[in-house]
Amino acid sequence: MLQSKTITMDDIGPVLLVRSKRARRLNISVKPFTGARVAIPYGLSFERAEKIAMSKAGWIKRQLDKIKAIEKRQATISHNVPEIDRTLARETLTRRLNELSSLYGFTYNRVFIRNQKTRWGSCSAKNNINLNMNLLRLPQDLIDYVILHELVHTREKNHSKVFWAELNKFVGDAGKLKSRLKEYRL
Repeated sequence: MLQSKTITMDDIGPVLLVRSKRARRLNISVKPFTGARVAIPYGLSFERAEKIAMSKAGWIKRQLDKIKAIEKRQATISHNVPEIDRTLARETLTRRLNELSSLYGFTYNRVFIRNQKTRWGSCSAKNNINLNMNLLRLPQDLIDYVILHELVHTREKNHSKVFWAELNKFVGDAGKLKSRLKEYRL
């Protein structure tokens, strides 16, 4: 059974169609540096999904235009930023982690500063916190958002409504910060 295929749409370019076990309905997404993607649930044919995607060509094009501006800004930032010193990153991020954990009454086990390719941070089942050294390239409010996101995971191990409500107590509108963070590339 076909799992994915790429189609070319006029004025848009390549669009990836992907069969997804998780999709309950057809989902069209447009993301920086990856472009347009259509997640297709089982039970819907690739032909039908392609027709639906074609009917949404105007929306996809508008989203791609917005994304191009984000990609251009990010490319400029990436070229103008020097390499990050791992020791400086460890000192800066650990200091801020300690400040925020003390301020809000969180505890964690250990902290690791890594140069990860896909995650800004994570929290293990043992409450070890991993932070990406590239956080130093972000504005301070987004650094704090990522650190607090991981600290909240020491209490709530999933992304339930309870988790987001708890995080909102510390950062205000977590959804808005999450959206802003997506504008930055690892």
